[in-house]
Amino acid sequence: MTDHSNQGQQLEFFAIPSPCIGVCESGPRGFCKGCFRSREERLYWLKIDDGTRRKIISACHKRKAAAYARARRKDKEQQNASGVGEQLGMFDGSDDTGST
Repeated sequence: MTDHSNQGQQLEFFAIPSPCIGVCESGPRGFCKGCFRSREERLYWLKIDDGTRRKIISACHKRKAAAYARARRKDKEQQNASGVGEQLGMFDGSDDTGST
C-alpha cells in the first residue's frame, strides 16, 4: 500500500536564501527598502521553515510591486501638477503666421 498524501508537495533540495540585498534601511511603512521584509521577518529569518520563507518572499514581491506603483502614481501626479510631461504639438499654442 502506498502513501499518496505528500504527492502534491514539491521537495526542496536547497535552502531558500535570504532576499537581503544589503540595503537594510526601513522605509515609511516599516519594511526594508532593499528586500521589503518587515523587521520581524528579517529578525526571525534563520528560525523559520521553508514554507514560511516562501510566503514571506511572495509577500515581498507584492510589497515591492505596490511600492513601485505608488512611486509611479506620485511621479505622474507631480508631473500633472507642474505641467511637465504635457507636450504640445509643433504648431499648438502659438500664432506665428505673421497675420495681424
